[in-house]
Amino acid sequence: MEIIVSSFYKYIPINNKIENLRKKYLKFCRSIEIKGKILIAKEGINGSVSGTKEQINKFKKYLLKNKLFKDLTFRENIANDYAFKKMLVKTRKEIVTSGLKADLKNKGEHISPKKLKEMLDKNDDILLLDARNDYESKIGKFKNAITPNIHEFRQFKILLKDLKKYKDKKIVMYCTGGVRCEKSSALLKENGFKNVFQLEGGIINYINQFPDSYFEGRCFVFDNRISIHSGTKNHDISMCDYCHVPSSRYINCENEKCDKFFICCRECDKIMRHSCSKQCKVRTLKRNN
Repeated sequence: MEIIVSSFYKYIPINNKIENLRKKYLKFCRSIEIKGKILIAKEGINGSVSGTKEQINKFKKYLLKNKLFKDLTFRENIANDYAFKKMLVKTRKEIVTSGLKADLKNKGEHISPKKLKEMLDKNDDILLLDARNDYESKIGKFKNAITPNIHEFRQFKILLKDLKKYKDKKIVMYCTGGVRCEKSSALLKENGFKNVFQLEGGIINYINQFPDSYFEGRCFVFDNRISIHSGTKNHDISMCDYCHVPSSRYINCENEKCDKFFICCRECDKIMRHSCSKQCKVRTLKRNN
């Protein structure tokens, strides 16, 4: 069965009661039996859902009926199964936890995947800046990009000091689908970075249009798949934590109390049985998959 995974976001003030919106969307999503996760805040909406082509089309049609989201765009790819175990719609203070106080009016200008590829083809003097976490860029990134050493997005603001030396560079920021670049690009501009751009639709939009082109490795995603390929010539840029052969196969440790993400090739996984260590391998409390 071919399943479509569709992600979307939009920063827009939502003045009505977001709890009512949450209940409304959860009820509809369950009625058409799609699975995914949607976050709603007073600042906008952010989500990813999975289902058959018919299910996803019904969902998009329903969502676009709301005048707040009538110009919403979607980034889509194919999966072999539902990318989520169930359907969740939650309210939050932010649609991506950041703690950044940046004004979105100051966000970096969007550039299309086509424009970015043209710039890279011409070897333009640009700095590619990854706005994701280190465990994401570990398995996939744009060639020669700067990949910050942060483990969660809320840490991005601590990078300002280290990035200061690039203030005069033309910076193109990117993340998985674009949502994290909105605030982080605004943060840079508010701190003296004048030439800041962001990749429209993020990595997913780029590799959908230009597979096997400048993006190396796999793209990390926050669903059951954990990562997706970036083209037919996909290659691993990371290594198995055990045997150090090329691999970008992330596993969530089977020990529920550990819950660690680690890279493990298939051969080592047969021995370790989805566990990050010998200690976790013998633990009795296993994850309920």
